[in-house]
Amino acid sequence: MKEEIIKEIDPSLENLNVHISDVYVENDEGVDNLNIEVDSDEIIDVEKITEVSRIINKKIDTMNIPLEGYILDVHSKEKGE
Repeated sequence: MKEEIIKEIDPSLENLNVHISDVYVENDEGVDNLNIEVDSDEIIDVEKITEVSRIINKKIDTMNIPLEGYILDVHSKEKGE
C-alpha cells in the first residue's frame, strides 16, 4: 500500500517541492489512521500543508485503499518534535 500511494501521489506534489517520506497505519481505539508524512528541503508551513492535504485527499479518494472507515492524517516529518 505504501508504494502504491507514493507512486500515485508524489508526482502531484512535485510543483510544491514536497514529497512523501512515509505512509503508515495506526489503530487508535479501533479506528484506523492512515498517516501520510511529507517532507521538503523547504519549510512546510500551515498554508503548504493545507494545500498538500487537499491534493492528497483528492488522490486518495480515487484509490482503492484497503481500509474501512479510516481517518486521513497528513503531516510533516517534524510532527511531534
